[in-house]
Amino acid sequence: MIQKRQGIYFGWYIVIVSMIITMLTVGLRLGIGPFVLPMMEDFHVTRTFISTIISVSMIMYGVGMPIAGYLCGKYSTKFVLLLGLVIIELSVLGTVLTNNVWIFFFTYGVFLSFGLAFTSPVAVTPIISRWFVRQRGRALFFLSTGSMAGIAIFNPLATFMIESSGWRSTLLIFAIIFVILIIPAAILVFKEEVPEGADSKKDSSSAQLSARAVTQTLTWREAVRSKAYWQIVAGLFACGFSMNLLGSHAVPMLIDHQFAPAAASFGVGLIGLVAIFSTLVLASIADRFDKRKLLFFIYFIRGLGFLGLVFSQNTWQLYLVAALGGLVWSGSIAMSSAILGNLFGVKLLGVLYGWAYLGHQIGGAISSFLGGWGYEVFGTHVFSFGLAAFTLISASIISYLIPDKLTRQKMEPDQRIDNHTASS
Repeated sequence: MIQKRQGIYFGWYIVIVSMIITMLTVGLRLGIGPFVLPMMEDFHVTRTFISTIISVSMIMYGVGMPIAGYLCGKYSTKFVLLLGLVIIELSVLGTVLTNNVWIFFFTYGVFLSFGLAFTSPVAVTPIISRWFVRQRGRALFFLSTGSMAGIAIFNPLATFMIESSGWRSTLLIFAIIFVILIIPAAILVFKEEVPEGADSKKDSSSAQLSARAVTQTLTWREAVRSKAYWQIVAGLFACGFSMNLLGSHAVPMLIDHQFAPAAASFGVGLIGLVAIFSTLVLASIADRFDKRKLLFFIYFIRGLGFLGLVFSQNTWQLYLVAALGGLVWSGSIAMSSAILGNLFGVKLLGVLYGWAYLGHQIGGAISSFLGGWGYEVFGTHVFSFGLAAFTLISASIISYLIPDKLTRQKMEPDQRIDNHTASS
Protein backbone atom coordinates (compact mmCIF):
# COMPACT_ATOMS: atom_id res chain seq x y z
CA MET A 1 0.00 0.00 0.00
CA ILE A 2 1.33 3.44 -0.97
CA GLN A 3 1.59 5.66 2.08
CA LYS A 4 0.90 9.37 2.09
CA ARG A 5 4.15 11.29 1.98
CA GLN A 6 4.94 14.02 4.44
CA GLY A 7 4.66 17.37 2.72
CA ILE A 8 3.31 17.42 -0.81
CA TYR A 9 0.56 14.89 -1.46
CA PHE A 10 1.79 12.47 -4.17
CA GLY A 11 -1.35 13.02 -6.22
CA TRP A 12 -0.14 16.52 -7.07
CA TYR A 13 2.92 15.04 -8.81
CA ILE A 14 0.52 13.08 -11.01
CA VAL A 15 -1.38 16.29 -11.75
CA ILE A 16 1.79 18.22 -12.67
CA VAL A 17 3.06 15.55 -15.05
CA SER A 18 -0.42 15.16 -16.53
CA MET A 19 -0.53 18.90 -17.15
CA ILE A 20 2.71 18.74 -19.16
CA ILE A 21 1.55 15.73 -21.20
CA THR A 22 -1.79 17.45 -21.84
CA MET A 23 0.00 20.63 -22.89
CA LEU A 24 1.96 18.75 -25.54
CA THR A 25 -0.99 16.63 -26.70
CA VAL A 26 -3.53 19.43 -26.94
CA GLY A 27 -0.98 21.78 -28.43
CA LEU A 28 -0.17 19.32 -31.19
CA ARG A 29 -3.81 18.48 -31.87
CA LEU A 30 -5.43 21.90 -31.53
CA GLY A 31 -2.44 23.91 -32.71
CA ILE A 32 -2.90 22.84 -36.31
CA GLY A 33 -3.47 26.46 -37.42
CA PRO A 34 0.17 27.35 -38.20
CA PHE A 35 0.51 24.12 -40.23
CA VAL A 36 -2.51 24.71 -42.51
CA LEU A 37 -1.03 27.06 -45.11
CA PRO A 38 2.41 25.33 -45.32
CA MET A 39 0.72 21.95 -45.76
CA MET A 40 -1.56 23.36 -48.46
CA GLU A 41 1.44 24.68 -50.39
CA ASP A 42 3.52 21.53 -49.88
CA PHE A 43 0.85 19.09 -51.06
CA HIS A 44 -0.81 21.49 -53.55
CA VAL A 45 -4.31 20.97 -52.10
CA THR A 46 -7.24 23.26 -51.35
CA ARG A 47 -8.23 24.61 -47.97
CA THR A 48 -11.36 22.43 -48.10
CA PHE A 49 -9.21 19.31 -48.54
CA ILE A 50 -6.98 20.23 -45.60
CA SER A 51 -10.11 21.02 -43.58
CA THR A 52 -11.45 17.55 -44.43
CA ILE A 53 -8.23 15.97 -43.15
CA ILE A 54 -8.46 18.01 -39.97
CA SER A 55 -12.09 16.94 -39.53
CA VAL A 56 -11.16 13.28 -39.91
CA SER A 57 -8.34 13.77 -37.42
CA MET A 58 -10.76 15.22 -34.88
CA ILE A 59 -13.11 12.25 -35.31
CA MET A 60 -10.25 9.78 -34.87
CA TYR A 61 -9.10 11.68 -31.79
CA GLY A 62 -12.62 11.27 -30.45
CA VAL A 63 -12.90 7.60 -31.44
CA GLY A 64 -9.74 6.88 -29.48
CA MET A 65 -11.14 8.50 -26.31
CA PRO A 66 -13.56 5.78 -25.13
CA ILE A 67 -11.00 3.14 -26.10
CA ALA A 68 -8.38 4.91 -23.99
CA GLY A 69 -10.86 5.21 -21.11
CA TYR A 70 -11.72 1.51 -21.34
CA LEU A 71 -8.06 0.44 -21.46
CA CYS A 72 -7.23 2.65 -18.47
CA GLY A 73 -9.85 0.77 -16.47
CA LYS A 74 -8.89 -2.67 -17.75
CA TYR A 75 -5.11 -2.26 -17.62
CA SER A 76 -3.49 0.98 -16.39
CA THR A 77 -2.72 4.57 -17.28
CA LYS A 78 0.91 3.58 -17.83
CA PHE A 79 -0.09 0.99 -20.45
CA VAL A 80 -2.31 3.48 -22.29
CA LEU A 81 0.34 6.23 -22.36
CA LEU A 82 3.06 3.93 -23.70
CA LEU A 83 0.74 2.45 -26.32
CA GLY A 84 -0.19 5.94 -27.43
CA LEU A 85 3.47 6.91 -27.66
CA VAL A 86 4.23 4.04 -30.04
CA ILE A 87 1.33 5.01 -32.33
CA ILE A 88 2.34 8.69 -32.27
CA GLU A 89 5.97 8.04 -33.17
CA LEU A 90 5.14 5.71 -36.08
CA SER A 91 2.52 8.17 -37.37
CA VAL A 92 4.87 11.15 -37.26
CA LEU A 93 7.58 9.23 -39.10
CA GLY A 94 5.11 8.28 -41.81
CA THR A 95 3.87 11.88 -42.08
CA VAL A 96 7.24 13.61 -42.38
CA LEU A 97 8.68 11.07 -44.84
CA THR A 98 5.85 11.07 -47.40
CA ASN A 99 5.02 13.30 -50.34
CA ASN A 100 1.88 11.35 -51.19
CA VAL A 101 -1.26 13.20 -50.15
CA TRP A 102 -3.20 10.02 -49.33
CA ILE A 103 -0.45 8.56 -47.16
CA PHE A 104 -0.40 11.96 -45.43
CA PHE A 105 -4.17 11.68 -45.02
CA PHE A 106 -3.89 8.40 -43.13
CA THR A 107 -0.69 8.96 -41.13
CA TYR A 108 -1.51 12.51 -40.02
CA GLY A 109 -5.29 12.62 -40.23
CA VAL A 110 -6.06 9.13 -38.91
CA PHE A 111 -3.28 7.40 -36.99
CA LEU A 112 -1.57 10.37 -35.34
CA SER A 113 -4.85 11.64 -33.93
CA PHE A 114 -5.80 8.16 -32.74
CA GLY A 115 -2.48 7.89 -30.91
CA LEU A 116 -2.87 11.33 -29.33
CA ALA A 117 -6.18 10.18 -27.81
CA PHE A 118 -4.13 7.81 -25.63
CA THR A 119 -2.10 10.70 -24.19
CA SER A 120 -5.09 13.07 -23.92
CA PRO A 121 -6.85 14.28 -20.75
CA VAL A 122 -9.17 11.25 -20.97
CA ALA A 123 -6.22 8.97 -20.26
CA VAL A 124 -5.21 10.78 -17.06
CA THR A 125 -8.54 12.07 -15.72
CA PRO A 126 -9.59 8.71 -14.13
CA ILE A 127 -6.36 8.32 -12.17
CA ILE A 128 -6.49 11.94 -10.99
CA SER A 129 -10.12 11.47 -9.93
CA ARG A 130 -9.14 8.40 -7.91
CA TRP A 131 -6.34 10.25 -6.14
CA PHE A 132 -8.54 13.27 -5.35
CA VAL A 133 -11.95 13.42 -3.66
CA ARG A 134 -12.26 16.63 -1.66
CA GLN A 135 -10.16 18.63 -4.15
CA ARG A 136 -11.23 16.86 -7.33
CA GLY A 137 -12.51 20.03 -9.00
CA ARG A 138 -9.30 21.88 -8.24
CA ALA A 139 -7.09 19.04 -9.47
CA LEU A 140 -9.00 18.72 -12.75
CA PHE A 141 -8.88 22.49 -13.23
CA PHE A 142 -5.11 22.36 -12.88
CA LEU A 143 -5.10 19.60 -15.48
CA SER A 144 -6.96 21.91 -17.85
CA THR A 145 -4.16 24.43 -17.38
CA GLY A 146 -2.09 22.09 -19.54
CA SER A 147 -4.60 22.46 -22.36
CA MET A 148 -4.46 26.24 -22.08
CA ALA A 149 -0.67 26.22 -22.03
CA GLY A 150 -0.71 24.05 -25.15
CA ILE A 151 -2.77 26.68 -26.97
CA ALA A 152 -0.71 29.55 -25.57
CA ILE A 153 2.72 28.11 -26.29
CA PHE A 154 2.20 25.90 -29.32
CA ASN A 155 0.78 28.42 -31.80
CA PRO A 156 3.55 31.05 -31.62
CA LEU A 157 6.24 28.40 -31.08
CA ALA A 158 5.08 26.29 -34.02
CA THR A 159 4.84 29.40 -36.23
CA PHE A 160 8.43 30.33 -35.39
CA MET A 161 9.73 26.79 -35.88
CA ILE A 162 7.88 26.32 -39.18
CA GLU A 163 9.29 29.57 -40.53
CA SER A 164 12.76 28.52 -39.40
CA SER A 165 12.91 24.86 -40.40
CA GLY A 166 9.63 23.83 -42.07
CA TRP A 167 6.56 21.99 -40.85
CA ARG A 168 8.07 18.50 -41.22
CA SER A 169 11.06 19.21 -38.97
CA THR A 170 8.78 20.94 -36.48
CA LEU A 171 6.50 17.91 -36.24
CA LEU A 172 9.49 15.59 -35.81
CA ILE A 173 10.92 17.69 -32.97
CA PHE A 174 7.64 17.49 -31.07
CA ALA A 175 7.59 13.71 -31.54
CA ILE A 176 11.03 13.49 -29.93
CA ILE A 177 9.80 15.58 -26.98
CA PHE A 178 6.97 13.06 -26.51
CA VAL A 179 9.49 10.25 -26.09
CA ILE A 180 11.60 12.19 -23.60
CA LEU A 181 8.55 13.08 -21.52
CA ILE A 182 6.21 10.10 -21.53
CA ILE A 183 8.54 7.13 -20.98
CA PRO A 184 9.93 8.25 -17.58
CA ALA A 185 6.56 9.71 -16.54
CA ALA A 186 4.69 6.48 -17.26
CA ILE A 187 7.22 4.39 -15.36
CA LEU A 188 7.90 6.61 -12.35
CA VAL A 189 4.86 8.80 -11.70
CA PHE A 190 1.57 7.14 -12.65
CA LYS A 191 0.92 4.89 -9.67
CA GLU A 192 -2.47 3.19 -9.78
CA GLU A 193 -2.68 2.24 -6.10
CA VAL A 194 -4.30 5.07 -4.15
CA PRO A 195 -3.87 5.65 -0.39
CA GLU A 196 -6.86 4.96 1.84
CA GLY A 197 -9.21 7.93 1.78
CA ALA A 198 -7.30 9.69 -0.98
CA ASP A 199 -7.05 13.43 -0.20
CA SER A 200 -9.97 13.69 2.23
CA LYS A 201 -11.30 12.20 5.41
CA LYS A 202 -13.98 9.59 5.13
CA ASP A 203 -17.39 11.27 4.92
CA SER A 204 -20.10 9.25 6.59
CA SER A 205 -22.94 11.75 6.35
CA SER A 206 -26.26 10.30 5.22
CA ALA A 207 -26.38 12.54 2.14
CA GLN A 208 -22.93 11.45 1.00
CA LEU A 209 -23.68 7.80 1.65
CA SER A 210 -26.95 8.04 -0.28
CA ALA A 211 -25.29 9.65 -3.29
CA ARG A 212 -22.47 7.10 -3.16
CA ALA A 213 -24.94 4.22 -3.01
CA VAL A 214 -26.58 5.44 -6.21
CA THR A 215 -23.35 5.93 -8.17
CA GLN A 216 -21.80 2.66 -7.02
CA THR A 217 -24.76 0.64 -8.35
CA LEU A 218 -25.18 2.50 -11.64
CA THR A 219 -24.31 0.69 -14.86
CA TRP A 220 -22.88 2.52 -17.86
CA ARG A 221 -26.11 1.73 -19.70
CA GLU A 222 -28.16 3.54 -17.07
CA ALA A 223 -25.75 6.44 -17.11
CA VAL A 224 -25.91 7.02 -20.88
CA ARG A 225 -29.71 6.86 -20.77
CA SER A 226 -29.91 9.70 -18.29
CA LYS A 227 -30.78 13.21 -19.42
CA ALA A 228 -27.95 14.65 -17.34
CA TYR A 229 -25.34 12.71 -19.30
CA TRP A 230 -26.54 14.09 -22.63
CA GLN A 231 -26.64 17.60 -21.22
CA ILE A 232 -22.96 17.23 -20.42
CA VAL A 233 -22.30 15.78 -23.90
CA ALA A 234 -24.11 18.74 -25.50
CA GLY A 235 -21.85 21.14 -23.65
CA LEU A 236 -18.74 19.23 -24.67
CA PHE A 237 -19.95 19.25 -28.30
CA ALA A 238 -20.04 23.06 -28.18
CA CYS A 239 -16.67 23.11 -26.45
CA GLY A 240 -15.14 20.93 -29.16
CA PHE A 241 -16.80 22.95 -31.94
CA SER A 242 -15.31 26.18 -30.63
CA MET A 243 -11.88 24.97 -29.51
CA ASN A 244 -11.10 23.11 -32.73
CA LEU A 245 -12.37 25.95 -34.89
CA LEU A 246 -10.05 28.26 -32.99
CA GLY A 247 -7.12 25.87 -33.24
CA SER A 248 -7.48 25.06 -36.94
CA HIS A 249 -8.88 28.25 -38.49
CA ALA A 250 -8.32 31.25 -36.21
CA VAL A 251 -4.78 31.92 -37.44
CA PRO A 252 -5.70 31.57 -41.16
CA MET A 253 -8.85 33.66 -40.52
CA LEU A 254 -6.84 36.48 -38.96
CA ILE A 255 -4.29 36.35 -41.78
CA ASP A 256 -7.17 36.57 -44.28
CA HIS A 257 -8.29 39.65 -42.31
CA GLN A 258 -4.89 41.23 -43.02
CA PHE A 259 -3.24 40.54 -39.69
CA ALA A 260 0.47 39.65 -39.84
CA PRO A 261 1.18 35.92 -39.20
CA ALA A 262 3.10 36.72 -36.01
CA ALA A 263 0.27 38.93 -34.70
CA ALA A 264 -2.33 36.31 -35.62
CA SER A 265 -0.52 33.46 -33.89
CA PHE A 266 0.24 35.59 -30.82
CA GLY A 267 -3.39 36.70 -30.63
CA VAL A 268 -4.57 33.08 -30.54
CA GLY A 269 -1.78 32.14 -28.16
CA LEU A 270 -2.76 35.00 -25.86
CA ILE A 271 -6.09 33.29 -25.22
CA GLY A 272 -4.30 30.28 -23.78
CA LEU A 273 -1.73 32.42 -21.97
CA VAL A 274 -4.38 34.39 -20.08
CA ALA A 275 -6.32 31.16 -19.50
CA ILE A 276 -3.36 29.68 -17.64
CA PHE A 277 -3.68 32.32 -14.94
CA SER A 278 -7.48 32.45 -14.97
CA THR A 279 -7.50 28.69 -14.46
CA LEU A 280 -5.64 29.13 -11.19
CA VAL A 281 -8.41 31.46 -10.00
CA LEU A 282 -11.18 29.17 -11.21
CA ALA A 283 -9.44 26.21 -9.60
CA SER A 284 -9.54 27.95 -6.22
CA ILE A 285 -13.34 28.28 -6.39
CA ALA A 286 -14.22 25.11 -8.33
CA ASP A 287 -15.08 23.09 -5.23
CA ARG A 288 -16.87 25.94 -3.44
CA PHE A 289 -19.41 27.05 -6.08
CA ASP A 290 -22.05 25.32 -8.16
CA LYS A 291 -20.22 23.74 -11.08
CA ARG A 292 -23.27 24.10 -13.32
CA LYS A 293 -23.26 27.87 -12.85
CA LEU A 294 -19.55 28.01 -13.59
CA LEU A 295 -20.17 26.10 -16.83
CA PHE A 296 -22.93 28.53 -17.76
CA PHE A 297 -20.61 31.49 -17.23
CA ILE A 298 -17.71 29.89 -19.14
CA TYR A 299 -19.74 28.91 -22.21
CA PHE A 300 -21.72 32.16 -22.40
CA ILE A 301 -18.75 34.54 -22.24
CA ARG A 302 -16.74 32.33 -24.59
CA GLY A 303 -19.55 32.56 -27.14
CA LEU A 304 -19.42 36.35 -27.06
CA GLY A 305 -15.65 36.15 -27.43
CA PHE A 306 -15.94 34.32 -30.77
CA LEU A 307 -17.99 37.17 -32.17
CA GLY A 308 -15.41 39.65 -30.94
CA LEU A 309 -12.60 37.64 -32.50
CA VAL A 310 -14.03 37.46 -36.01
CA PHE A 311 -14.98 41.16 -36.00
CA SER A 312 -11.62 42.45 -34.68
CA GLN A 313 -10.36 45.33 -36.83
CA ASN A 314 -6.86 46.02 -35.51
CA THR A 315 -4.09 44.37 -33.51
CA TRP A 316 -4.89 45.92 -30.15
CA GLN A 317 -8.58 45.09 -30.51
CA LEU A 318 -7.57 41.50 -31.31
CA TYR A 319 -5.34 41.30 -28.23
CA LEU A 320 -8.07 42.78 -26.00
CA VAL A 321 -10.68 40.27 -27.22
CA ALA A 322 -8.16 37.42 -26.86
CA ALA A 323 -7.30 38.46 -23.29
CA LEU A 324 -10.97 38.74 -22.28
CA GLY A 325 -11.75 35.41 -23.94
CA GLY A 326 -8.84 33.80 -22.14
CA LEU A 327 -10.42 34.64 -18.79
CA VAL A 328 -13.13 32.03 -19.41
CA TRP A 329 -11.48 29.81 -21.99
CA SER A 330 -10.50 27.11 -19.53
CA GLY A 331 -12.60 25.02 -17.23
CA SER A 332 -15.38 23.57 -19.37
CA ILE A 333 -13.69 20.18 -19.66
CA ALA A 334 -12.59 20.21 -16.01
CA MET A 335 -16.09 21.09 -14.80
CA SER A 336 -17.72 18.54 -17.12
CA SER A 337 -15.49 15.70 -15.97
CA ALA A 338 -15.95 16.71 -12.31
CA ILE A 339 -19.75 16.72 -12.73
CA LEU A 340 -19.55 13.31 -14.45
CA GLY A 341 -17.56 11.93 -11.52
CA ASN A 342 -19.95 13.41 -8.97
CA LEU A 343 -23.11 12.19 -10.73
CA PHE A 344 -22.02 8.74 -11.94
CA GLY A 345 -19.03 7.79 -9.79
CA VAL A 346 -15.31 7.44 -10.45
CA LYS A 347 -15.62 3.78 -11.49
CA LEU A 348 -17.51 4.71 -14.67
CA LEU A 349 -15.69 7.98 -15.27
CA GLY A 350 -13.12 6.72 -17.78
CA VAL A 351 -15.55 5.15 -20.22
CA LEU A 352 -18.28 7.79 -19.75
CA TYR A 353 -15.82 10.62 -20.17
CA GLY A 354 -14.34 8.90 -23.21
CA TRP A 355 -17.72 8.62 -24.94
CA ALA A 356 -18.66 12.15 -23.93
CA TYR A 357 -15.39 13.41 -25.36
CA LEU A 358 -16.29 11.74 -28.63
CA GLY A 359 -19.11 14.30 -28.77
CA HIS A 360 -16.47 16.98 -28.18
CA GLN A 361 -14.50 15.72 -31.17
CA ILE A 362 -17.57 15.38 -33.41
CA GLY A 363 -18.17 19.06 -32.75
CA GLY A 364 -14.52 19.72 -33.54
CA ALA A 365 -14.69 17.74 -36.77
CA ILE A 366 -17.75 19.65 -37.95
CA SER A 367 -16.24 23.04 -37.15
CA SER A 368 -12.87 22.13 -38.68
CA PHE A 369 -14.60 21.31 -41.96
CA LEU A 370 -17.03 24.23 -41.87
CA GLY A 371 -14.21 26.65 -41.16
CA GLY A 372 -12.59 25.95 -44.53
CA TRP A 373 -15.69 25.05 -46.54
CA GLY A 374 -17.69 28.02 -45.26
CA TYR A 375 -14.97 30.47 -46.23
CA GLU A 376 -14.59 29.08 -49.73
CA VAL A 377 -18.37 28.95 -50.33
CA PHE A 378 -19.50 32.18 -48.62
CA GLY A 379 -16.27 34.17 -48.74
CA THR A 380 -16.43 35.00 -45.03
CA HIS A 381 -15.43 33.52 -41.69
CA VAL A 382 -18.49 35.01 -39.99
CA PHE A 383 -20.43 31.87 -40.97
CA SER A 384 -18.32 29.41 -38.95
CA PHE A 385 -17.38 31.72 -36.08
CA GLY A 386 -21.01 32.85 -35.75
CA LEU A 387 -22.09 29.20 -35.48
CA ALA A 388 -19.50 28.72 -32.74
CA ALA A 389 -20.99 31.61 -30.79
CA PHE A 390 -24.50 30.17 -31.19
CA THR A 391 -23.53 26.66 -30.01
CA LEU A 392 -21.66 28.04 -26.99
CA ILE A 393 -24.52 30.25 -25.83
CA SER A 394 -26.93 27.32 -26.27
CA ALA A 395 -24.56 25.10 -24.27
CA SER A 396 -24.50 27.64 -21.46
CA ILE A 397 -28.28 27.34 -21.02
CA ILE A 398 -28.23 23.53 -21.25
CA SER A 399 -25.43 23.29 -18.69
CA TYR A 400 -27.28 25.47 -16.21
CA LEU A 401 -30.16 22.94 -16.28
CA ILE A 402 -28.02 19.89 -15.38
CA PRO A 403 -29.36 18.29 -12.15
CA ASP A 404 -27.12 18.45 -9.09
CA LYS A 405 -27.63 14.77 -8.25
CA LEU A 406 -29.17 11.53 -9.51
CA THR A 407 -31.66 9.46 -7.55
CA ARG A 408 -33.14 6.05 -8.19
CA GLN A 409 -36.61 7.56 -8.08
CA LYS A 410 -35.87 9.69 -11.13
CA MET A 411 -34.90 6.72 -13.30
CA GLU A 412 -37.23 5.26 -15.84
CA PRO A 413 -38.85 1.87 -15.00
CA ASP A 414 -36.99 0.03 -17.75
CA GLN A 415 -33.69 1.39 -16.38
CA ARG A 416 -34.43 -0.03 -12.94
CA ILE A 417 -35.35 -3.39 -14.51
CA ASP A 418 -32.11 -3.48 -16.51
CA ASN A 419 -30.11 -2.69 -13.39
CA HIS A 420 -31.93 -5.39 -11.40
CA THR A 421 -31.22 -7.93 -14.14
CA ALA A 422 -27.56 -6.93 -14.30
CA SER A 423 -27.26 -7.23 -10.51
CA SER A 424 -28.85 -10.69 -10.57
